[in-house]
Amino acid sequence: MSSPSRRSSSPDSNIEGGSGSGSAGDERKRKRMLSNRESARRSRARKQQRMEELIAEASRLQAENTRVEAQIGAYTAELGKVDGENAVLRARHGELAGRLQALGGVLEIFQVAGAAVDIPEIPDDPLLRPWQSPFAPQLAAAGAMADAFQF
Repeated sequence: MSSPSRRSSSPDSNIEGGSGSGSAGDERKRKRMLSNRESARRSRARKQQRMEELIAEASRLQAENTRVEAQIGAYTAELGKVDGENAVLRARHGELAGRLQALGGVLEIFQVAGAAVDIPEIPDDPLLRPWQSPFAPQLAAAGAMADAFQF
């Protein structure tokens, strides 16, 4: 048994018996192989470009994540600082409220005993009433003035 002769799959190889319809088929095959190789090359280039884009995006996102984590850390530190100051102010408020209540009790005792106590008027301080807006009277007056100028 003899084996059939094999043709080389290389497009650059010389194929013997170069004339006839077999030659046209070989030329189409060679062109198709070249086209396939070029298509594969373009596909690999697109894949490489996409990979580089993804690596760049991952790097950018990691940098942004690091920046955001640092910002969160700074905000957390600031929040801890404000919470500490708030705790100090609450303690101070409790202390002053207790002292004010004690002084009120002393004044009542003096008044019950008939002593003349001259209590100066305490100025109207909005800080003594934190639940009320210090701007409420001003806003009401501004609203009344705005109503006066409407046509």
